[in-house]
Amino acid sequence: SLVWAAKPGMLFQKDKESSPHSLNLSWVFGYNRSLAVHSLMDGEDRVLLYVSSHTVVIHDILGNRQYHLQGHANVISCLCVSEDKRWVATADRGPNALIIVWDTFSGVPVRTIFESHPEDGVCAIAISQDAKYLVTISAGTVQRVCVWRWTLPTEKPLCSTELRPEFGYQNYVIFNPQDPHEFVSNSKTQVIFYLWVTSARDELMASLLSPQTFRSVVGRFSQSVFHFNNSQALTGTSAGKVVMWDAVDPRTDPKEQQARPLGMTPTKIVSLQKESLTVLQVLESYIVTGDVKGQVKFYDGELLLLSIYSHSKVGPIRSLSFSTTLPDPPDAFPAGSRPFLTSESDSSNSVSLALNRNFILSSSDATVFHVATDSANFEKVLEEAKKSVSAIACHPQQTLVAVGSHCGLLKVWDYRHSKYLASRIFPEAGIQCLSYDPEGYFLAAGFTDGSVYILDAISLQSSCKELQFSQGPVTHISFSHNSQYLATADEKYSVIVYKKVLQNGHRSWEHLAGLDSHYKPIRSILFGVQPGSNEPRLLSLGEDRQLVEYDLSSSIKDHLVVTHRVRVEQSAVPLCMAWYPQLSTESFILTANNCYKMKLLNATTKMCRKTLLGPTYGSPLEKIQILPMTSSADPKQHYLVYVTKDKVGLQILPVDGNPHKSSAFICHPNGASDLASSYDGRYIFTAGGRDCTVMKWKVNLSALDAAAFLGGEDMIPFYNLLDGGREGEFFRELEDYFYYAQICSQGMTTLENRQVSTHIPLEKIPSVMRAIGFYPSEEEIEEMINEVKFSKDVDAGEQVTEIDLEDFIKLYINHRPALGLSMKSLQRAFQVLGYDNEKGDKVIDRGDLLSLLQCRGEQMTEDELAQCLTTLLGRRPGRRGSEPDISDPSGAAALIEEEIPAEITAEIFAADILGLPIAA
Repeated sequence: SLVWAAKPGMLFQKDKESSPHSLNLSWVFGYNRSLAVHSLMDGEDRVLLYVSSHTVVIHDILGNRQYHLQGHANVISCLCVSEDKRWVATADRGPNALIIVWDTFSGVPVRTIFESHPEDGVCAIAISQDAKYLVTISAGTVQRVCVWRWTLPTEKPLCSTELRPEFGYQNYVIFNPQDPHEFVSNSKTQVIFYLWVTSARDELMASLLSPQTFRSVVGRFSQSVFHFNNSQALTGTSAGKVVMWDAVDPRTDPKEQQARPLGMTPTKIVSLQKESLTVLQVLESYIVTGDVKGQVKFYDGELLLLSIYSHSKVGPIRSLSFSTTLPDPPDAFPAGSRPFLTSESDSSNSVSLALNRNFILSSSDATVFHVATDSANFEKVLEEAKKSVSAIACHPQQTLVAVGSHCGLLKVWDYRHSKYLASRIFPEAGIQCLSYDPEGYFLAAGFTDGSVYILDAISLQSSCKELQFSQGPVTHISFSHNSQYLATADEKYSVIVYKKVLQNGHRSWEHLAGLDSHYKPIRSILFGVQPGSNEPRLLSLGEDRQLVEYDLSSSIKDHLVVTHRVRVEQSAVPLCMAWYPQLSTESFILTANNCYKMKLLNATTKMCRKTLLGPTYGSPLEKIQILPMTSSADPKQHYLVYVTKDKVGLQILPVDGNPHKSSAFICHPNGASDLASSYDGRYIFTAGGRDCTVMKWKVNLSALDAAAFLGGEDMIPFYNLLDGGREGEFFRELEDYFYYAQICSQGMTTLENRQVSTHIPLEKIPSVMRAIGFYPSEEEIEEMINEVKFSKDVDAGEQVTEIDLEDFIKLYINHRPALGLSMKSLQRAFQVLGYDNEKGDKVIDRGDLLSLLQCRGEQMTEDELAQCLTTLLGRRPGRRGSEPDISDPSGAAALIEEEIPAEITAEIFAADILGLPIAA
């Protein structure tokens, strides 16, 4: 009913405030410049349609409004629009690729086709003139062409055919406007004509082209179209030529000629210009071209030039889209005349064009123009980043967001009104990171060449000379809370500190000191405040698992003092950190690692106080921030905002492992590069790196709170994380082990009355954990016991000595591997430690394995190793033969030599030694 009653322009009348989601896409900055930009409406309502990452944006330019069509999980790879501009078909490539047909009047996805090309998705798509059929070309190495009747509720194409590799990578396709059963596609070197019928075997009509076919250089093919006279087709080339195809070849005997499109052959090559043709279209009875010099030319059916549009600031043309509405018609030309008209927007004397239809022009340098044909006026509509957008920063007191890209473009937007305010181009290098100072006076930018610029926050003019002290691209940049210090981290693993000084009565910045603090990439730098004073403190966290704190007050010129250096992970890799809100008397640093775990470290001692299960949405947390408090929010309620590889999400604090207290949404399928929050916590911004977009998300905290409430209270969410839940076999087995541990702690052979309790001593935690299938290291055991022992208020000085079943379940869920035991991780270890045997398998020598267990990592003594292996091998039920005396060292050695082969593979180690089941 929504589609039936929809009319043009009603899309922006929808109420988007009542969304049930915690994050709602509010605005998109930037677009995919490799795809076409389409004009949906022109005149009083100038509406464009373009693609930004995985989202289709319908943008009302004059009304400054956007509507977003969301449904793809991967970056959209191609799109097409029907002749009447109502239906839009989009497709993506990647896992679970989709084809979606949208109604642009209502914004409703009227048809979704799943698994159209399950291998690699779609690289080209077209819609027929009558808007009934779609044709798609897969993106795989072996391409498949499919024709769909999208109005039918079927997941199977009407017909399909597989293309031979020698036809090249076909990346453009278009229907014949006069006959939906014909279409043409082309690669850089080959053109294929198709005729499809459902009652016959599906075939394509093509013959391989070679340089000898044309007898001259034609260049690479760009786009193909059918001629409006319904007998020919045209293909544009990189040499500025047009290849004309026809079923009637004057060089061939008429009796031997085949009907079209079977007999389509190149009959003529027309050299239009020297510049490469990038766009070729048919518009009513005209042929339109666009080229690498930004020129738009109109030709008649005989390829005689009628008119030219050009502008000095237009780059290589990527697409042209013409308005469906016509202004007042121009004066008719005298009969029989063929005027040659040139229209230069740089000239004040504009001449009326033979074709009076406004159009939208998009260029490959990410600029979009609206061209008015009556005045030959080129109006710049959009100008976005043409390279990766890797840096965003929000002003601490105003509704401003700064966006930096690798092309050197820095733009500042008023995000409340979605208006562009200022920009600056840095041609020397790309912008890698941005940060406003807490007072909002300065904007610091780190560049790919290692330089740092300190800019005025409003005018973007440099406030001091360029700072060039990094030997590699600057990856992180941050100001201290009092704006007296600026710290950077770079790809050469260095931390560099700058200090604000007064020079000739003006504020400036000078280099203080730098240090190669890490030996692996630095993941985060963080300023804080020293406890008991207002002095700043600085920390850095690296993939080398080191958390380093610096003493800024003791640091002098060219000497950066380190106060603490702590290893915060044993095997996981830390990825980000933030200051945890002051929810108790103890202060914490929150870190997240690549194993989906979050840790609370004491801000002073750096001791791990708690390990918690973090959000598990396909990839670990890459960046985290504490969401600023809104004026209407509960002062006791805090939230964490984060990005994973491709998602943005919110987490209710305090973190406790409850999965219902977090949510996430796909933001940038090709990878999110940066994260920023507005000063009032109402908006979140994400940068997409290679997709060249920044997305603004409106925060809806009440929706997240409601989802957490519906997920259950107290222990319900944690019971649901156990295999089988509260009523499952695993829980009953856990109860048995828990109460068996009580019996063991009271003595197995005691004759005294048993003390029934709901608690077990802390020293029994490792045994129960291992009994239920979680095998922590000695360091993890120590962290678990300390976490429970010091879980009471630190100021009370009280230590906990026992744990109940509910707290034990929480401890187990938060500490166990988030994704379970992985055979892949064991195989990776054998890849590193082992060698290739004669069969080509990765193996570890038996003696080397025993030596590694005793000399590396958490070293085992010879007695401990013998006891473990004999327990695993000698007392396992089902063993044949007599059991050796494992109390005798020689017996243990004999058992090991007998049961463990000389060469051990990962599979043998898991199945035969550890006794773990291996999934097929």
